[in-house]
Amino acid sequence: MQEQLSEILRKVRKIELITRGIVREAVGGEYQSVFKGQGIDFDDFREYQPGDEVRSIDWNVTARMGFPYIKKFTEEREMTVILAIDVSGSQSYGGKDRSKRELAAEIAGVFAFSANAAQDKIGLLLFSDRVEMFLPPSKGSLHVLRVIREVLTAEPHGRATDPAKALERLTNHLTRRALVILISDFDCTGFERALSVCAIRHDLVAVQVSDPHEFELPDIGWATFEDPETGMMEDINTSSRRVRERYQQRRAAWQEQLDATFKASGIDKIDLRTDQDYAPALHSFFKRRAARA
Repeated sequence: MQEQLSEILRKVRKIELITRGIVREAVGGEYQSVFKGQGIDFDDFREYQPGDEVRSIDWNVTARMGFPYIKKFTEEREMTVILAIDVSGSQSYGGKDRSKRELAAEIAGVFAFSANAAQDKIGLLLFSDRVEMFLPPSKGSLHVLRVIREVLTAEPHGRATDPAKALERLTNHLTRRALVILISDFDCTGFERALSVCAIRHDLVAVQVSDPHEFELPDIGWATFEDPETGMMEDINTSSRRVRERYQQRRAAWQEQLDATFKASGIDKIDLRTDQDYAPALHSFFKRRAARA
């Protein structure tokens, strides 16, 4: 038990050092430039004064009062960031570099430390085929470290992946608009409606984590494969070129449909792999958001 605890603390410390460095060097500033200062809250009405933007005039109030009135807004100085992270069975898969769960924990650390530096609150929702846990939004470095630890140590009751449950929870229970970072391999179907509804209510960013071994079957002869989410076993002749090509075609078709789903809902998507440096992909994402803003 003590050895297991020491290993967890070692992993948390390692992720802290890695992600703090990335945030300090570049990502933290990109996060603030893209997300901070874009949200506004309605404050009150006041009479129109020379020099005010004509576009700010509220014509309904103006008609009632008989004099031009404009809407006043105040900038939202504090955002809520929710990290919704898949901890299903398939997230434990990975090669020698890291598992998908460990990659998800690192990405969670990057966004959490960036949000903390910007004085934003960070919440955590872990899901499988159900909501496994919800950690209410809070601030502080200790809270960020707890977020990372919870991702690494979660022991889910469900094995399958169903983002719909997490998205419905966020849509129905978060009263204010939030930035939702949805991290998963999305190895599932049937969550399209929940995705589009949540994207209307919140600023939703999808992060797909993959492992290179998922893209093609290795040529190793007959092998037994286990589905990490269902436990089903299947013997496959990987020496068959036809079998390998069919697998690649089905994988490519599934990925194309998944990308189309996010595009249809107007959701930004970041693609990350366990065997690659994720900093370039994050920089590219922030540049896209900044250009659109």
